[in-house]
Amino acid sequence: MSQTSIDAVFMRGGTSKALLIQPKDLPTDQSQWDAIFCAAMGSPDPYGRQLDGMGGGVSSLSKVCIVGPSSHPEADVDYTFAQVAVKEKHVGYQGNCGNMSSAVGPFAVDQGLVQPTGDITTVRIYNTNTKKIIHSTFATPNGKTQYQGDLSIPGVYGTGAPIKLDFIQPGGATTGHLLPTGHIKDTLTIPGIGQLEVSMIDAANAAVFVRATDLGLTGLELPEQLEAQPQLMATLESIRTHASVAMGIAPDLETAKQNRIVPFVAFVSASQDNPTLTGETIPADATDLIARVISNGQPHRALPLTVSLCTAVAARIKGSIVADLLRANANPDTALRLGMPSGVLTVDAKVEQKQGQWHAHSGSFYRTARRLFEGRVWINKDN
Repeated sequence: MSQTSIDAVFMRGGTSKALLIQPKDLPTDQSQWDAIFCAAMGSPDPYGRQLDGMGGGVSSLSKVCIVGPSSHPEADVDYTFAQVAVKEKHVGYQGNCGNMSSAVGPFAVDQGLVQPTGDITTVRIYNTNTKKIIHSTFATPNGKTQYQGDLSIPGVYGTGAPIKLDFIQPGGATTGHLLPTGHIKDTLTIPGIGQLEVSMIDAANAAVFVRATDLGLTGLELPEQLEAQPQLMATLESIRTHASVAMGIAPDLETAKQNRIVPFVAFVSASQDNPTLTGETIPADATDLIARVISNGQPHRALPLTVSLCTAVAARIKGSIVADLLRANANPDTALRLGMPSGVLTVDAKVEQKQGQWHAHSGSFYRTARRLFEGRVWINKDN
């Protein structure tokens, strides 16, 4: 078995990590990319650890971002997100990663793809997965990306320089419609449960929202507690595949099973004292809603940013399951505070209703990122 190597940068973006690669360093035949990405990450690994690659054994640490010159007139760079499965030889391109989106702008500046514009630079990013524009704004003193700063984000120890992400017109990122079924609430028939009321919303990424209590849960469960219940995980996957068909993402359940990324499954509950992975408990009055998310078949340790944005949009749509569970005195004009396993995530969304139609104008949040190393990643050519 021989090895080869390609230029790459390894970065943390928000609560995720990924290899960032320029298209010029990959084969022009994109059908060859999947094998390269799987080999680089160490997939498939039946042990679930990816010890023979760059992956970290969970979906948030098994990612690749391809960033190069833009094909879009309103963007500076094109960004394609690739989710690499851990235990299977599979790469998904159906959705975007909001966390890794925070690394794309700094990467573009560091690699000379975009020239900084003074002490603050905004990089316009075209995400090819969702066909949406993202504006990434961050500090570039002396023409270089600033990574050190005072912003702390839940799920990441320490602080960093703030990176503001503005998702422009995020509605319909997956399906083309903010409300893919045309309804704010729908009822799915799920094996083992029966009739289940859900809200299916598509903003930044498609998601299906379920009340935690309808699943027999408190909404406070931590990832290990969920992973220890295989029947529950199977039920959540069934909800995801049925929602995929209902939203028009997949034509049938079998096809839906092959697309592990979207829709995401989120079960939500009203504000309550929220336990975290650090052993800390966030008081109920510090949140507006509690959420837990299943990402690529695994309970997420934090929250995917695109799903957080989708949750904030859903919270502004009156009558949705998310809006129904919001804190009674939550201010609709301020950012939403989401309680999750790693703490509290704050995300804002601008949504309005005109002539009976809901429209999502934008969604915003702050992240940090860090460049971890640059060089060449080695892969087994025969994988």
